[in-house]
Amino acid sequence: MIFTLKSKGHKNVTSLHKSTFEVTKDAEIGPAADCIVGTSADQSMLDFPQEFKDRIADSNTKIKVILDTENGHDEITGFGHEDLTLTHPTDIVCRTSDFTCSRTLMIRADKAARDLDSDLIEDLKNGKIMEVTIKLC
Repeated sequence: MIFTLKSKGHKNVTSLHKSTFEVTKDAEIGPAADCIVGTSADQSMLDFPQEFKDRIADSNTKIKVILDTENGHDEITGFGHEDLTLTHPTDIVCRTSDFTCSRTLMIRADKAARDLDSDLIEDLKNGKIMEVTIKLC
């Protein structure tokens, strides 16, 4: 199963956070938002089909998030969990920890914002479009 959305970068993308990365529907972010890599997302977790949500709410589901810009590419792998509600209207957060909340898409991710491809981040700092593909394995 695959779900794809589009977002864009922002001049305040720093990608320095050590345990998460985030894509948001919000158009503006401040310089302290060191986990946000994508803004102005055209969809949120509320747009996921129910079958997709049901699969994510299973700790046996492996989730791959693929981030693509004009010059950059990265792939991050994590896991679903029974406590993931996927109900936040604007934010999609991938976490290296086991923490869950309404904003969490996956836990135990193998990368955080600071680990992402440098060409991808450079594109995002310059406001380029990013395609976000969420693939359930």
